[in-house]
Amino acid sequence: MDLQEFFTQIPKAAIAFSGGADSAFLMWAAKQYGCDARAYYVKTAFQPEFELEDARRLAGELEIPMKVVGMDILSVPEAADNGPDRCYYCKRALFTCLRDAARADGYTVLLDGTNASDEAGDRPGMRALRELDVRSPLRECGLTKSEVRKRSEQAGLFTWKKPAYACLATRIPTGTRIRTGDLERVEQAESLMASMGFRDFRIRLCGESARIQVTGEQMELVAEKRKQVYETLSPLFDAVLLDLEERIPSA
Repeated sequence: MDLQEFFTQIPKAAIAFSGGADSAFLMWAAKQYGCDARAYYVKTAFQPEFELEDARRLAGELEIPMKVVGMDILSVPEAADNGPDRCYYCKRALFTCLRDAARADGYTVLLDGTNASDEAGDRPGMRALRELDVRSPLRECGLTKSEVRKRSEQAGLFTWKKPAYACLATRIPTGTRIRTGDLERVEQAESLMASMGFRDFRIRLCGESARIQVTGEQMELVAEKRKQVYETLSPLFDAVLLDLEERIPSA
């Protein structure tokens, strides 16, 4: 089955839209193949402001209506406690909220942008999607992340080269209770780093310190801007540390 066949079978659907490359391409495909689609973005303390801005921009360019649904994710005890199953409880709460909002608007099918490169064993939240009957067209049609990016570039979507972004909760060590203030300062710090030209990086909270992770290509940039990075981030943390392992942040 390809996406055209999928949307022939599903002519009306709500799309959980994160502002990232996968769900952006899914929205484009829905529009391309005549689906009566509406985007739903859930805004919580775990999502940075730039993701909402990107979501609004893309929805506007595709002329697909988008509803922003606010939710207090830290009111979900299992999410705030940040245990090993946080992602499952978070995903279940978020998609229950999205499903209810979509149903209230007359949409009985909810889709998400999980692709065929996402292994169920690596994504605890997939269990929640199955339990809530959320469909994942990209995964069902065998489209990998690289294929999604290739087709997104061909479609002219600005998200085609947008780095993968994991929610802000992943910056807090598992087992450490998540606090609004910690999320806010990590978001602020990452926004400041991005303004210096960094991309595809993470700032992890280690106690009251920040641990910066960058890809190998950006290690030189860290060295070049070491003083600026330190002076900019030090007001937010007790110490600013650099992880010397060159890595592509995956979460």
